[in-house]
Amino acid sequence: MVRNAHLVGSAPYDTADESFRAAMEHLGGHLKRLPDGEVGERDTWIRWQNKRIGQSPQMRVSKTENIYVPFPPYEIVPGVTSADEIVFPNLGYGDAAISSYGVFEKLTIEGIIPGDKRFMVGLPTPLSVAAFYVEPRSRDLFEQAYSRALGQEFDKMLETIPAHRLSIQWEVVSEFGLLEGLMENHLGDDMLDAITTRLAGLIDLVPENVEAGIHLCYGDSGHKHFIEPTDAGHLVDVANGAANKAKRPIAWIHLPVPRERDDAAYFAPLANLALSPETELYLGLVHATGGKEGTMRRLKAATAVVSDFGIATECGLGRRERESIPDLLGIHQELCG
Repeated sequence: MVRNAHLVGSAPYDTADESFRAAMEHLGGHLKRLPDGEVGERDTWIRWQNKRIGQSPQMRVSKTENIYVPFPPYEIVPGVTSADEIVFPNLGYGDAAISSYGVFEKLTIEGIIPGDKRFMVGLPTPLSVAAFYVEPRSRDLFEQAYSRALGQEFDKMLETIPAHRLSIQWEVVSEFGLLEGLMENHLGDDMLDAITTRLAGLIDLVPENVEAGIHLCYGDSGHKHFIEPTDAGHLVDVANGAANKAKRPIAWIHLPVPRERDDAAYFAPLANLALSPETELYLGLVHATGGKEGTMRRLKAATAVVSDFGIATECGLGRRERESIPDLLGIHQELCG
């Protein structure tokens, strides 16, 4: 069976040019969209956003402790009562996308990237950013303001990037820390409903003719999850909820498979996955651990429950050694057929 592959985002390269070329060299025929490797200041996912948040006149450093990252959280300054009052001068995602798209377009003109490929930009959900960097009482207004600012980043991107060449991937991480009880709940009694309503709203925020997809994640710091999921149940619940509530199509959903899990119990909830036929499913079951054989075991376990899916790693490749990437992408290539 021929399968497609998906690259989640980050890569251990210095430039977008290197990332695009490596992707095309190893997996070009199996990819529908290409990320730029999240190079430069974006190489540690959302850490670079901490300073960007601090540029808002309506945010200040809080005196409360931050138990998730080694610097204090932000809070909204006194007197601000509406999200409309909160301004983020420049989140930086639009500028980064425009810069990398210039490289993408150059490689398209040179014939290295086919004209039917899309350039993919990964963005964190505002809830993920808030959970790490904002104290709980300020999160609701912060999320609203940050969502509006991301919409402005889209406007900036589309001044340069044609909509039909752009894909947006929403990266859902802190949501699973909340669902697993690791993070302080500021969402109320029905966390799942709050999470999926927010995620559906973000899908609908993506402009017309731009693809919208979702990457569901349990973290990858030190190649470890922040908690090991019992099974894919929370992942399926979030995917189904977002797909049911979104008013526009979801082009793809990617969800992780822990390297130790090649058992039926982990994959069993996938039987309840209720996605539209137009939504591609990617399972992050390719791991360096166990090589091709381990990946084949996970693939076999997955196909006992669901057959139509593409393959990927669990998360981005940015924390890996550059020298390891060809072998890892080689596993993808072999299994894509």
